[in-house]
Amino acid sequence: MSAIASGHPTGDEELGRRVVAKVARRLIPFMMLLYFVNYLDRTNIGFAELQMSEDLGLTATAYGLASGLFFIGYLFFEVPSNLALHKFGARRWIARIMLSWGIVASAMAFVPNAGSLYAMRVLLGVAEAGFFPGMILFLTYWFPRRERARFTAMFLAAIPLSSAIGAPVSAAIMQYCDGLFGLEGWRVMFLFEGMPAVLLAFVTWFYLTDRPEKATWLTDEERGWLTREMEAEKVKTEKRFHWPLRKSLTNPRILGLSFVYFGVVYGLYALSFFLPQIVADFSKTFNTKFSLLETGLIVAVPFLIGTVSMVLWGRHSDRTQERVRHVALPTALAALTIPVALYLDSPFAVMVAVTLTAIGIFGALPVFWSLPGSFLVGASAAGGIALINSLGNLAGFGAPFITGWLTDVTGSQKSGLWVVGVVMMLAAVVVVAMGASPRPDDTEEEETDASPAGEVTADR
Repeated sequence: MSAIASGHPTGDEELGRRVVAKVARRLIPFMMLLYFVNYLDRTNIGFAELQMSEDLGLTATAYGLASGLFFIGYLFFEVPSNLALHKFGARRWIARIMLSWGIVASAMAFVPNAGSLYAMRVLLGVAEAGFFPGMILFLTYWFPRRERARFTAMFLAAIPLSSAIGAPVSAAIMQYCDGLFGLEGWRVMFLFEGMPAVLLAFVTWFYLTDRPEKATWLTDEERGWLTREMEAEKVKTEKRFHWPLRKSLTNPRILGLSFVYFGVVYGLYALSFFLPQIVADFSKTFNTKFSLLETGLIVAVPFLIGTVSMVLWGRHSDRTQERVRHVALPTALAALTIPVALYLDSPFAVMVAVTLTAIGIFGALPVFWSLPGSFLVGASAAGGIALINSLGNLAGFGAPFITGWLTDVTGSQKSGLWVVGVVMMLAAVVVVAMGASPRPDDTEEEETDASPAGEVTADR
């Protein structure tokens, strides 16, 4: 009886499992740490606002503009930065990005007025451009497609974790370090939270490995298996989908995925930038009083639960090998829950609704990034993934600016959250409507077996 017929893994399968597990242990925790620091530096302005707006004279609209301007610099440099990573290697390029963003993030401690804050947020976006899509591209070099959603989920768990841990840490720095070095608490927070990126830039230079064939920390047998596996997957995808770089930057499917990501990110940044203010406003709505640290701890709860749901949902998507519904359903859940949150009659009920929103947003994110990798490889993957990320992250400008502007115009955050819900629901509809996988240009290469894990298929 063969190993397969008896239900036991073959020697090659056992080797593959061992290699993937070893790569995951080596890379995923470090990548999570980098993204944890990255996302915290990007969004800690949400906590800074609790003190900074008064010091700099910012309205809700001005704060929303400052938050969103990050994504303007980000947009224009995203694609060239990711192409540079593909050419020069992740180790060098990610280290360069981290060094420049850490310097800018720390320098935000010294902005004297609103105009300089705007300029520094744009510069932070320029410095950071290419980091996230570079990490997504890096995952495609190391993990077979069938395994990718759960490891992407583990990497992306750094987003809710950075908010869950970063919220109380940021609040504690602001509360207890106010006056240190003669600086206000929010300035000390920017200074302290920018420094880890600078230090980690040097660690990255020596720790990361660009490609499997260069991994001296794998045995010859392990390195050979992974190199063959990833090369075979690349060749198979290239035969099925002839997507040169130019096509990956202009194809309607890429633009459709960009809109889907725009919708998910719209909800993500509305939650990240405004949840601290929503909790702080409980004092007016429900006559409660929380310190900065207590506000941070309350804000952490939805993100902690979102972390767990993200990993479990990514695992479920890999187990079922279904992607489209695993993006659409959680996106729709977030779309339905976020607008009603501020109509509820207690802080607990509001936070339950917000937690369901977080579960939806963080459930959709990792599975979404399995979709472009099903038909893009090489330079087309570098360009296509960067384009999706940069266009989608326009929501990072739109969400805080529109939400802040509507708050100033209406005197309430409710209308802004209704816009969030509508945009996210449209994203859920679009990903379902896109449904079927892109048709291969070379139809003779159609496969008779099940389509590869991670392909955008409506019926799986």
